[in-house]
Amino acid sequence: MVARVLVVEDEEAIREPLTAALRAAGHEVRACADGVGFEDVVDSFRPDLALLDVHLPGGRDGFELARALGGRSDCAVLMLTARDSVADRITGFETGADDYVVKPFATVEVLARVAAVLRRLGRVPSTVQVADLVVDEGAQIAARAGRTLDLTGTEFRLLAYLTGHRGRILSKTQLLTQVWGYDEYDPNLVEVHVSALRRKLEEHGPRLIHTARGLGYVVRP
Repeated sequence: MVARVLVVEDEEAIREPLTAALRAAGHEVRACADGVGFEDVVDSFRPDLALLDVHLPGGRDGFELARALGGRSDCAVLMLTARDSVADRITGFETGADDYVVKPFATVEVLARVAAVLRRLGRVPSTVQVADLVVDEGAQIAARAGRTLDLTGTEFRLLAYLTGHRGRILSKTQLLTQVWGYDEYDPNLVEVHVSALRRKLEEHGPRLIHTARGLGYVVRP
């Protein structure tokens, strides 16, 4: 499920949290503040997806970088911009953008769009299997022992994130950030949803979501 993601964003207040969130989601990330040496970075890092800010210092904007990228890589492009006019969106798509996110944005929205673009283009698998549990993010379906689980939207996102990082211990803060989109909230929110998810999963088999005491949760057979 790991993808190489290149972030080109000049605002540190946006670049750093976004980079941290992408890494927490399991991706390998390279971050730049401008387009200087862009082609060299692309050739050495070989990204699966590039997040390009439209307005950049140094004389090269995100549209120009997208055009340059199209000539040397088949990586996906997600544009980041404060401009949301139809003309700007069309320009973005004409330069090869696969999606467009308008600032200000919630980090969780960008993560969801990154995942969606990667799945749509076949860069990461949409289906994950752990023992007899199958989670298909593309179809938004989870099944265990051949039986479809009746999950709420939040429960499905939580299960998809946990299974996508199977074998890794994930803290409540990580789960709050990646599933709900914020990191300062009552951690009991995670506990309540994990408990509900466990009940539904364990109707059809043994426990898959385990508690790592004092650390968080981990999915494993």
